Amino acid sequence: MERLSTMVLQEFIDLRRDIHQHPELAFDEHRTSALVAERLRSWGYSVATGLGGTGVVGQLKRGDGKARIGLRADMDALPIEECTGAPWTSIRPGLMHACGHDGHTAMLLAAARLLAYSTGWSGTLNLIFQPAEEGGGGALKMMQDGLFERFPCDAIFAMHNMPGFPEGQLVFRSGPTMASSDYATVELHGKGGHGAMPHKASDVVVAAASTVMALQTLVSRNVDPLQAAVVTVGAIHAGHANNVIPASAKLEISVRALDPAVRVALHDRLHDIVNAQAQCYGVSARIDWRPGYAVLVNDPIETERALDVARKHFQAEQINPQGPMLTGSEDFAFMLERIPGCYLFIGNGSDGEPGACMVHNPGYDFNDNNIAVGAKYWCALAHELLSLNP
Repeated sequence: MERLSTMVLQEFIDLRRDIHQHPELAFDEHRTSALVAERLRSWGYSVATGLGGTGVVGQLKRGDGKARIGLRADMDALPIEECTGAPWTSIRPGLMHACGHDGHTAMLLAAARLLAYSTGWSGTLNLIFQPAEEGGGGALKMMQDGLFERFPCDAIFAMHNMPGFPEGQLVFRSGPTMASSDYATVELHGKGGHGAMPHKASDVVVAAASTVMALQTLVSRNVDPLQAAVVTVGAIHAGHANNVIPASAKLEISVRALDPAVRVALHDRLHDIVNAQAQCYGVSARIDWRPGYAVLVNDPIETERALDVARKHFQAEQINPQGPMLTGSEDFAFMLERIPGCYLFIGNGSDGEPGACMVHNPGYDFNDNNIAVGAKYWCALAHELLSLNP
């Protein structure tokens, strides 16, 4: 299996650090997508741009093989002020690659170069560089722009770095793997008044406090203990003075589940609880429910194929065949609803290793040692699934 030479590997490390220095938010990845498109064209890929706004697809066909696979990387950054102190620190104030999408892009580009110059495979390779994974739903936008109609795939795969797992370890999981993420804004409206005469008001602050506590029973008393779910009230906004009972309050809520049926149940029970609490305290409630990402479910057959490739090309200690479910969310879930595939993880570093800092943290940085590992895996997977001798 092809490997990156030391000189070529350094080229992609430098590329990753260049992308890191120039982070771009969802649907604003113009510099990054132009860089990706230019590199792919230089290696002989046919390139389509503009899918989902700033998405890029590089396609390479070889031989008369009928198999068609897709490999996906995300490109967007986060609105976080970086504090790593690395020489390649973001030069854009308030923006940084705090989730490693710069590394994902570099890994897939490194694999693209190797596959462009390698032999021994036949079929259609679709390399998908997606915008706006961080809450923007870039996967859906690319699909709405005809991604899979223009670039049909029999199977699709993606890889995300994960601090907490040993550097370079490949982590797989069959079935539900990452949570859905939905959002609710609850507005409570009552009758304001003087803090010294609460009996002449309808206190939305007390109603809000009681609602927060009641929502804790959504998971503890409404979800099967063997299932996983999270309900977080991340913000409460009400009032400005200690002697004034405000007329309105607002709650911002995040709801996550690892089973589609649990997701529906949480939606229904949240509405029941909020409305009942409002009635108890003589206030009215308005709920704005915003569906987010779906539950990410890895196809068992494609996951087993992906795992078999790892077992064939990597040492046993580098492979975790059934990692834990995670309550984070990922819009690759929408692609997996259309095309069978697998979303796997690559360890960024465990405790005591350089890459152990969790993602979405101002001190996070992608582990550059994973570029060689990730590229090797992508190449191995492509060669196995697009084999000349299936």
